[in-house]
Amino acid sequence: MQERTEQGIDFITGNWPMNPDNSTIVFIHGAGGSRLFWKAQVEGLAARLNTLAIDLPGHGRSVGEGKDKVEDYAQVVGNFLRDIDLPNPILCGLSMGGAVTQKILLDYSNLIKAGILISTGAKLKVAPAIFETIETDYNGFVDMIGKFAASEKTNPQLVQAFKDETAKCKPEIAYGDFQACNHFDVTKRLTSINLPVLVVTAEDDKLTPPKYGKFLEQNIKLAERVHIMDAGHIVPMEKPEAVNGAIVDFLDKTGL
Repeated sequence: MQERTEQGIDFITGNWPMNPDNSTIVFIHGAGGSRLFWKAQVEGLAARLNTLAIDLPGHGRSVGEGKDKVEDYAQVVGNFLRDIDLPNPILCGLSMGGAVTQKILLDYSNLIKAGILISTGAKLKVAPAIFETIETDYNGFVDMIGKFAASEKTNPQLVQAFKDETAKCKPEIAYGDFQACNHFDVTKRLTSINLPVLVVTAEDDKLTPPKYGKFLEQNIKLAERVHIMDAGHIVPMEKPEAVNGAIVDFLDKTGL
């Protein structure tokens, strides 16, 4: 695995230079996250695909300011995809990253071949307590999000690793991310998506329950859904083999 920076966006990649004969999957993290969330996918899928996971602006090692609108993050990702010229790009996002992926599917569909939506929804309302806790007790917010992000069956060490990475995000960046989620709503536009889409839901997801993914599946024409047991919101970390297998199966079916 390598770390690179292009157009001010820092990312980790399992393959550099890219293999022009393989499709490329670009992973987008959730609110308050970083590229390291996707380490198991970047490494685990590198034999089948070109893989890279980006830090959105203001996150991890990427320069720039965070955003408070999903469409602003989507513009950044769209510019990145256009400038770096990846072979057969597929976009995969979790939670807020899934919202960004939906905006790309809707507004920049010419830049990608397919989308993967994990633990996300067409609308992502945020509880007021999230904003209050970020502002007044960021360590308390990290503990709270760790409690709700994973299944009770998940190894506590993995949950702690997720919390440690979340704690590195600046509170004002996390606040903006959750504002972006709170204002996001494409429920009436999903039928306009015309690319193949994989939706991944997790049985124990408390933040974006499986019904969110069912709605995506029912309203996106070329969508299929995979449901994973004994995992929560951060299912790519909790069940990497199941998620990676679902991605490979989906891309095999779609000829990517």
